[in-house]
Amino acid sequence: MSNNPLLVIENLTKYFNTAAGQLHAVDGVSFVLEEGKTLGIVGESGCGKSTTGRCILKLIEPTSGKIIFQGQDITTVSYTHLTLPTIRL
Repeated sequence: MSNNPLLVIENLTKYFNTAAGQLHAVDGVSFVLEEGKTLGIVGESGCGKSTTGRCILKLIEPTSGKIIFQGQDITTVSYTHLTLPTIRL
């Protein structure tokens, strides 16, 4: 295992514009995930767990914040241009 974190999330934010105004789905989420470790995200229904995951996986673009995977900042890389290394089992 390496000393570098596998995944670093810094101040991740995702807002949606709705007819009623701006919805703050995710606001300021930060964590570090070390290689070989497990992270669980828990919370009430509608608190932003799935939206956080979708932002990390680049299925939706975050409003702000940083997503660093294996030392590479992938925040501004589009999903279609993302080439992640193959995970060895």
